[in-house]
Amino acid sequence: MNIDSTDRRIIAATQAGLPLVPQPYAAVAQELGLDENELCNRLRAMQDSGIIRRVAVAPNHYALGMLANGMSVWDIEDARVADLGAQVGALDYVSHCYERPRALPDWPYNLFAMIHGSNRDEVEAKRQEVAALLGGACRGNDILYSTRILKKTGLRLRSKEGR
Repeated sequence: MNIDSTDRRIIAATQAGLPLVPQPYAAVAQELGLDENELCNRLRAMQDSGIIRRVAVAPNHYALGMLANGMSVWDIEDARVADLGAQVGALDYVSHCYERPRALPDWPYNLFAMIHGSNRDEVEAKRQEVAALLGGACRGNDILYSTRILKKTGLRLRSKEGR
């Protein structure tokens, strides 16, 4: 699917987030001079074709009191990583979970899951819950704590003028 100038305008208008109003799609459609149904249909078509991955809420974990954030890393049997990763990703305290290739011999981990909690003890307790869920399929794990935020946005597209 090729995107046209209207799709580019939709991406530009929504990539920083939807407005916090009762009808956010109607507000964006009005801003762009579109019908709300056309906006939603175009977003759905761009999602179906893979141009955009998803439309989702991206909470500020710090504002919600989640001050401890740890990227847990797991060495999971390759045959089970997809199934177990989906289960870990469904946990309410995991914001994102993905599979990555190992970098042997130094880095044996192939499953990554960001765990959020109000403090490190809470994150450690949640990590133990994940370990119990993974059971014998897990051969090892570790956790890397965030020390500061370097970037808190997704990909942003620029206009052809570079703005």
